[in-house]
Parts: sequence; structure tokens; C-alpha cells
Amino acid sequence: MDLSASKPIALIVDDEKSICDSLSGVLSDEGWRSVVALSGKEGIKKFVQERPDIVLLDVWMTGMDGIETLQKIKELRREIPVVIMSGHGSIETAVKATKLGAFDYLEKPLSLDKLLPMLEHANEMKQQRNLQDQAGPGKHELIGSSASIELVRKQIRLVAPKNSWVLITGENGTGKEVVAQQIHLESSRAKYPFVAINCAAIPEELIESELFGHEKGAFTNALGRKKGKFEIAHKGTLFLDEIGDMSLKTQAKILRILQEQQFERVGGSGESINVDVRVIAATNKDLEAEIKAGRFREDLYYRLNVILFHLQPLREREDDAVILAKVFLQQICARVGDAPKQFSEDVLTAFRCYSWPGNVRELHNIVERLCIMVDGSEIGFVDLPDHLQKAVGAERPSRLSNAATLREARSDFERAFILKKLEESDWNISKTAEAIGIERSNLHRKLRAYDIDLKQLKG
Repeated sequence: MDLSASKPIALIVDDEKSICDSLSGVLSDEGWRSVVALSGKEGIKKFVQERPDIVLLDVWMTGMDGIETLQKIKELRREIPVVIMSGHGSIETAVKATKLGAFDYLEKPLSLDKLLPMLEHANEMKQQRNLQDQAGPGKHELIGSSASIELVRKQIRLVAPKNSWVLITGENGTGKEVVAQQIHLESSRAKYPFVAINCAAIPEELIESELFGHEKGAFTNALGRKKGKFEIAHKGTLFLDEIGDMSLKTQAKILRILQEQQFERVGGSGESINVDVRVIAATNKDLEAEIKAGRFREDLYYRLNVILFHLQPLREREDDAVILAKVFLQQICARVGDAPKQFSEDVLTAFRCYSWPGNVRELHNIVERLCIMVDGSEIGFVDLPDHLQKAVGAERPSRLSNAATLREARSDFERAFILKKLEESDWNISKTAEAIGIERSNLHRKLRAYDIDLKQLKG
């Protein structure tokens, strides 16, 4: 087994071989694999070949200097931290390098006290990228053309550059983490970690350790010091998903960190750790109702709720369901090595009509299953899961065959579907709206649009 394959990689670009050799020795002692380039041109070549996790780059080199090399590296992979090194330090050079995206600036001779924390931070960023890559293609894309998605995009552009805390609400599977990722990627913190934690998935007795870290011996099985999510996210963004599931005790500690930007590890001896973290929180719960029930702190709610994003469920974004399904199908087929597939028109109509209780997450899972299980190049209505076929009407309306356009087909299908559900609910508006997963006001609008007269139908 090649153990070096799992080591983080540092690319050293410096035209002085003695400095490269010295740095390589230090990096090896810290568990890194070093790649050396003695010129900017060679550095770019090895950057592409080796895909390093950090670059240590000298400014003053013959030929392509460090600033030009930095520009080319950032064009290739902007997320990789680049540390500029110089034996002729100047504020002007440091400012220029920072504007071009340099992670930090070190003067020669290099101080290990300054270099080693940078290496540790770069390794943490690598681990975060690995977790994000495992999520699969498209995980962090905000897809859709509905008015609500366009509004979210506009809000992200306005909010991302600021450091304000953000609260995202919406049902499970609506894409709250995707929005949090986009805010992070469009902010000045993008070169630092995005750290996500699902507060509902961690047992109460471990949540504080996960958030704040712990010291060796703090509790049974605490065999060494561990950094918490707040510390790992230093200078970056911490995404607290399902924050409504936190205990009141943990909420109190979170509030203190938000106010003071400092905390202690579990089992610590009183030493405070200062952090600079932007917090984005998300929940599928009605926090105002949780406050009235005594399960959520009012002061924490108002501290978090500086900027509010609300994500509409997929059933209220019917056209987005089709756009998402097509994108997911293309991505999944490419990932699993299948030839491209396409959906038949009646499948796309079914996607528009289905209520999607699991939202985008459910849609992605269904598309992945269809991509894998359907042999042919076209996915038809009969290929859909039984529960989806039944929900939208296993017998497709005969009027579909007479529709001249997709718009007419969709209208025919939806009108027939609503009539069927009204009849099943004994023509009760509230029951029908609940059964098909839309608001009563939305159902009333559809009845008017399709010229459905309840009084006449009820006789």
C-alpha cells in the first residue's frame, strides 16, 4: 500500500534549491509530501500534474515571477491556498498578492511558528473538499428558473459579500445547504473552509464536543485533543443545519460564541479560543412556534435572524422540477458511465404534477434510480416508481394524445389530476389541497385557471 498517496501535497516553487530542500525536510516531518519546482513555468506544469493542497511560492524568480505564477494558478484552481514567500518583503507586494488571491504572505527566513498553522489549515481545507466531492456532481449548484429561485440568487449576490449571519428556512430537501454553500463561495471567505454540521444527527452528549472540540481526557474515549467545527471554520463559514433540534443548553453556548467570538474546548482549563466565523443556520421548523413552546431561545433566534432566506418547496416550483430532473439525469449518467438518456414528455408532466414531499432530495434519488434501472435511452411513464404513478394518476388522461403542444398536455394532465383528487376528497378544498401538497389559495387559483366549477360538479 502506497501511504504517500494519502498524504497532503505541498508544491514548493522557488529558484533557490537550498530553500526547496530545507522546506521539503520540514514538510516531510509534518506528514506532507513535497513537490519541488525551480521556476514559475515548471511550477505551473507541476501544479496541473500533482494537484497540490497548498503552494509555497517565491516572489522574486527569474523568468516568470511569483506574481505572474500566482495569477495563472488562481485561473486554474482558485480554491487552493497559495502562500507567497519573499526575502525582500514590501507592503506593496503583499497587498498586490493578497488582491490576486494569495492565502498569506511570509518573509524569509521563514518562521515555522507561522508556517505550520498554515499547513494545518490547508490540510483541513483538503478534508472539507474531499467531503464535498463525495457528495457528487451538482451538489452545490443552485438550479432552476422559477421566480423564487431567481429571488434567492439575487439575495445571495446582495448578502454574500457582507458578514451578516443568515437564517435559512424551508422543508427538508429544499436545498438549504446549497444556498449556504453559494453564500460562502461568493463571499470574501471563499478561500477558507466551509464547515457543515447537522445538529439533528449528533447525539446530545456529543454535540458540544463536535462544535467546540475537547481536550484529552475530557470524557471517556477522549484519547487526544480534538478541534471542534468552530475552530476548523476559523475565517470561513460554519453551517449549522437543523439548528431547531439543539438543546437549550447548547443554544446558550452558541449564543455566547456569536456574541463574543470565543469559546473553550470541552474539558479545557479556562483558556479561551478566539475565532472569526460567519454562521449560517438552517431549520425546517417554525422557530417562532418553537420559542412559544419553550424549546428555542428567543435571543438566539433574533441573533441568527439578521438575514432570512425562505426556500419554497418543489411542489410550488413545478417547472424547476423538470429542469432539475434533466440536469440530474445528465450528471448521473456521466458519473455512472452510462450513455445519455432522456425523459419522455409524459414523465416530465408527471414530475410537474407530483407533490414531491421529499423535495429536491427525493427527485434526485428517483432520477438516479431511473438512470440505473432503465436500459433504454428513453425513460417512460411506466418506468416511474409505483407510488409516483399512483399519485399523478396511473392511467394517463386520454386527452394528452390530442394535445398540440407540451403546454396543452401539461394543462390537460394537471386539470384531470385535480378533478380526480377533488372527487376522492368529496370535493373538499382543504382536504384536496392537503392531499396534493399545495396551499388552499394556490388550489383556488388553479380551479379558476382551469374553469373548474365546484358547485356545478357537486350538483
